[in-house]
Amino acid sequence: MQVIVFASQKGGSGKTTLCGHVAVEAARTGFGRVAMIDTDPQASLAQWAEVRHDPEPACIKMELADLRVRLVEARAQNYDLVCVDTPPSMTRAISDSLKYADLVVLPTRPSPHDIRAVGQTVDLVEWHKKPMVFVVNGATARARITSDAAVALSQHGTVAPGFIHNRVDYAASMIDGRTVMEVKPNGPSAKEIGALWVYLADRLERMSETLNGVPDPAHMRQTVTSLNAMNRTSRSFGRRRASV
Repeated sequence: MQVIVFASQKGGSGKTTLCGHVAVEAARTGFGRVAMIDTDPQASLAQWAEVRHDPEPACIKMELADLRVRLVEARAQNYDLVCVDTPPSMTRAISDSLKYADLVVLPTRPSPHDIRAVGQTVDLVEWHKKPMVFVVNGATARARITSDAAVALSQHGTVAPGFIHNRVDYAASMIDGRTVMEVKPNGPSAKEIGALWVYLADRLERMSETLNGVPDPAHMRQTVTSLNAMNRTSRSFGRRRASV
């Protein structure tokens, strides 16, 4: 079982939306059994999951102190992936979540305030010695500040290829418990989430191979798709670093 923790001390970074979308996309594309864990006291992810017509992926609302126990239970129930949503502006809460992460996703909006705010979260990730990836979220198409943000973030870690753009359909789709992939499966937002997920899946598989020494046949299709998506999208970033 692998664990992705979505973390940011800056409120409004889009953690909850990305966590829900990535979990649904992982389940839709056959990664395996997927669960979401909501550790945010606001319980936005859990409330969204309650109005979903599809019970998958499962969502667990819990106190942060119970995270280790819930992850042990998820492993015993043969979950393949757990996506953890964390609260903003709570250093201890984020730190306690990071210790269980296989991969940390840091959503960051392309603004000077958001970029400056990532420093504390990055320090926590590095203290726990966890691999991380920045996701430029809420981007404006063809705006220089978006590419500038990606370049700035790349000085501190890996930036996922492809931007998540600021589109109303991300929020609108979640009103009734759905995602952009379920509302407009062929739309640009769905393609963005698809590209992000195959990149994250490839990262997870590479780490799994490094630890175990052998590829996981169950996810070979994800690897091929991931590499193709990365080849298509990485060209848009020119010279900035987007490597693993």
